Amino acid sequence: MDFRHTRKGRTALSAVAITAGLFLTVAGCGGGGDEGSDSKGTPSSAPGTAKGDGRKTESTAPSSNAVLAEVKGQGGVSLTISSAKRDAGGFVTVEGTVTNGTGNAWSVGDWRGDERELAKNGGSIAGASLVDQTGKKKYLVLRDTEGRCLCTRFTGGLRRGETTDWFAQFPAPPADTTAVDFQVGSMPPASIEISEG
Repeated sequence: MDFRHTRKGRTALSAVAITAGLFLTVAGCGGGGDEGSDSKGTPSSAPGTAKGDGRKTESTAPSSNAVLAEVKGQGGVSLTISSAKRDAGGFVTVEGTVTNGTGNAWSVGDWRGDERELAKNGGSIAGASLVDQTGKKKYLVLRDTEGRCLCTRFTGGLRRGETTDWFAQFPAPPADTTAVDFQVGSMPPASIEISEG
């Protein structure tokens, strides 16, 4: 008889422990504040979440509200610069987007630069440069040991209306240089501010 009462007591104690554990789990997951809900108390979408399917979507495009400069070339090609960050490794990474608004397919042509060695990069932004007007210096895109640029290659060019991301890495100007001009091909120069990465 004592054995049966002990067994019932253990079963009841286990049930209470499991119930308490579930209660704490639900309370912990439920949150308690306004965070993640709108003024009507319904959950709102968090940034980077697709509404309805619960999957996170991450954009590889630079943020559209962070535009340092935008220039338009002849024929309808436009180039946007969204960031220019100085990294601890002694280089500056410039990023943005390019849009083909020409009405035809567009190959980057003179963007790869005039140097014969740069021809191996194919259609790329290897001919870009940063110009430090104060220090009177021009910085060219960095290359690896085989002469390939540390920059975007536009394989096959851009179709009509297409927008794509690009990047280019340059040697860093002196630390006190915070403003430079970005230049590529026949596009007008774009004045940009360098931020610390």
